[in-house]
Amino acid sequence: MIWIEKANLFLAVVLGAVLLITGTAFAESKGPVEPSRDDKCPVCGMFVYKYPDWTAEIIFKDDSVEFFDGAKDMFKYYLNLARSRSGRNIKDIAAIYVKDYYDVKMIEARKALFVSGSDVYGPMGHELIPLATEEDARNVVKDHKGKRILRFEEVTSTVIEKLD
Repeated sequence: MIWIEKANLFLAVVLGAVLLITGTAFAESKGPVEPSRDDKCPVCGMFVYKYPDWTAEIIFKDDSVEFFDGAKDMFKYYLNLARSRSGRNIKDIAAIYVKDYYDVKMIEARKALFVSGSDVYGPMGHELIPLATEEDARNVVKDHKGKRILRFEEVTSTVIEKLD
């Protein structure tokens, strides 16, 4: 009888550990969220829902979301997060999504490629063009006179300033 109680205790501990580990993994892999009609870009104040092909978003670990009318404004916010009024920092971010130019589906921004200097205009004029694959990025450069293909970490304030 004692061995059954010990076995049950052991199973309970193992099950608890598994739930804790998987729960943490689920909490950090938040999927994209659709903006409502009331969501405004915190950078320019535009209503984001009006530009569904350009939407970008930052999801924070507390489940709050900031929506943007394009990757350019999302980077303006992201690159100045420490100076924003939100009191948040990069460690507070659970996920970042941008809309792929060709598929018009949300993709993880940190895995995306961005074409700068193309003749494609977004809601705020010249825009960073988010793409899921290198082949698509090369096509935008070729078909839309793009100047550079950048990875997420290569997008700087200087890159953004040249788009304005």
